[in-house]
Amino acid sequence: MGHVLREGLQQVVNGLSMGSVYALIALGYTMVYGIVKLINFAHGDVMMIGAYVGWLATSRLHMSFVPALLLAMASCALLGVIIERIAYKPLRNATRVAALITAIGVSLFLEYGNMLVASAQVRSYPPVLPSVSYKVGGVYLQYGAIVIFATTIILMILLTLTVRYTKIGKAMRAASFDKDAALMMGVNVNSTISATFAIGSALAAAAGVLYGAYYNTIDPLMGIIPGLKAFIAAVLGGIGIIPGAVVGGLVLGLTESAVSALGASTWRDAVAFLILILVLILKPSGLFGKNVREKV
Repeated sequence: MGHVLREGLQQVVNGLSMGSVYALIALGYTMVYGIVKLINFAHGDVMMIGAYVGWLATSRLHMSFVPALLLAMASCALLGVIIERIAYKPLRNATRVAALITAIGVSLFLEYGNMLVASAQVRSYPPVLPSVSYKVGGVYLQYGAIVIFATTIILMILLTLTVRYTKIGKAMRAASFDKDAALMMGVNVNSTISATFAIGSALAAAAGVLYGAYYNTIDPLMGIIPGLKAFIAAVLGGIGIIPGAVVGGLVLGLTESAVSALGASTWRDAVAFLILILVLILKPSGLFGKNVREKV
């Protein structure tokens, strides 16, 4: 019985590590959707670019983990603003299908553009995180797993404080509630949307660096599956709701870890998409969302 309990706790630790990555990416999805009602399917590839910037900083510029993380976040914040200005801003009043197709196009551009620049070769991260483990009650806690979870919590708290108490955060909330009314009240909606893309992209970059440092390998297509699963996490928690994105990511990570513990690791992806289908059927608004009827 004790062995089973320890194994269960070990899977919880593993699930929280992967769930934290999903949560960071899902935050970007949910922030952008909350303001411009856009599902930015290129978001997972922004995470990939962040992972590559972190790899370049650590392997070529010989930076330590924290400076590399900050450089990746700053680079992808700028990338997010550029993507929004060039690809999404001209389509602000277009149909959602047009914006969705554009997002897929941006995703492919980032993936294959990176292959052209950095090649399709799989890269290995240098050991920026110590490969040590701490045994607590029979459960092994890897240093990397602790860093991932702690970084996610810190970034979530900083994001929450930013949204609640800063001028740009208040502008984001106003724009998400009613863009036209916010505009009449003097809010610069264009700058607010750009700031939202910058913050969301910076969080995705943090997820990319953490993923690369913990799992050691990165490649130009690495953002596809985590990006899709982060979207599932955002929908699960209630897309447009910041705490929901974090909870959804952690729940999804724990669920996948439980599936692996039961010996069905090949079904992890299938279970994730099954969760998406069930949420859309049973509670489309997600765990934290409220059902709102949309007038035609």
